[in-house]
Amino acid sequence: MVSRAYPAELAIRPRGPLAATLRVPGSKSITNRAALCAALARGESQLLGALESDDTEAMREALRALGAAIEVDGTTWRVRGVDGRVRAPATATLDARASGTTARFLTAAAQLADGAVTIDGSARMRERPIEELVNSLRALGASIEILGARGCPPVRVAGGGLRGGRARIDARRSSQFVSAVLLAAPYAREEVVIEPAGGVVVSRPYVDLTLEVMRAFGAECGWTPGGRELFVAAGRHYHGRPYQIEPDASAAAYPFAAAAIAGGRVCVEGIPPESLQSDFRLVDVLAKMGCTVERGSQSLAVCGSLDELHGIDADMNDLPDAVLALAVVALFARGSTRIRNVANLRIKETDRLAALERELRKLGAQAQTGPDWLLIEPGPLRGAAIDTYTDHRMAMAFALAGLRVPGVVIRDPGCVSKTWPDYFEALERL
Repeated sequence: MVSRAYPAELAIRPRGPLAATLRVPGSKSITNRAALCAALARGESQLLGALESDDTEAMREALRALGAAIEVDGTTWRVRGVDGRVRAPATATLDARASGTTARFLTAAAQLADGAVTIDGSARMRERPIEELVNSLRALGASIEILGARGCPPVRVAGGGLRGGRARIDARRSSQFVSAVLLAAPYAREEVVIEPAGGVVVSRPYVDLTLEVMRAFGAECGWTPGGRELFVAAGRHYHGRPYQIEPDASAAAYPFAAAAIAGGRVCVEGIPPESLQSDFRLVDVLAKMGCTVERGSQSLAVCGSLDELHGIDADMNDLPDAVLALAVVALFARGSTRIRNVANLRIKETDRLAALERELRKLGAQAQTGPDWLLIEPGPLRGAAIDTYTDHRMAMAFALAGLRVPGVVIRDPGCVSKTWPDYFEALERL
């Protein structure tokens, strides 16, 4: 497990204004997508700039168990793929830990194995839904049994390959259900066509990101004309290649938000202007709140002014992982902030809407939640010990409040190892 020797509680040092330039770790979303494509591919791939974290380690170890050879040298992974011939692991069980992408992507990919595979994970993973994905895979010829309660893992996949065809998928709770089917679909015997139920895909930019990675490894896939269905051509398998992984947009949300909260300027380097990672759009939300955004050829910078920050109404459906950073920024704004259309936050590493409501109130705000919204009314701020619910994004987001508010203490800071093990060192360098 990737971890750092953090204490049980970590006090945050107030400071500002900031003046920093940094590079955030590689994208978790892209690392896990590219790793799966490379593992299924013919030949060898080099994943450059890969993220080293608990989530990506969970994916890497599972792919090794399915037959891929993976060597790690810093942020470079050398992956020798299985050319679609996936083997059932000797232990028969793959541990996804707390990684939703790992659990869901492998549930689809394991159907390509030559025997039964069980996918399991942490206690929280056993509370996160997977039934919608299982139902769509069954429509494509998979034999899968849900072993957990209420449509949640563990699941047992029979293996034997994927027939293909047409499947309707309910993607109102997670876009990962769609991405999981897409990633395995090039190895189905027939073309795969996916119809999202009601035409709705929550966090749709993540599906576009999946398609981009798949095409880079040789798949023929995309949205049909009109954008209501997705297709993956049969027989267009992945092939090995060098692949550069972008910095993580979800990670970049925290230094951007730090500039908004503490003032000054923070620049994140290495960001391609054509990136499909939706969380980079947080800078546009911060601009509406009064920050200044500077766009370079390979960078984004946010400049914050402590006197200019004001509340907004924001639909965050396309960038739900950035909501936690935005919610903490809202503590320091004039007027209320309403965050809408984020029902899927309730089925993440914790019920993030409920957790945000509790912890924002500890710091002095009035916070209310509904089924898919969060309303934040700033109040006189005070220090507090913040519970993180074993959720990396809770720890990273609420640490930002300590840049302005004395007495902010983060409990279980080591949970950031899920996606950014060096987060607090990076925060200190700001």
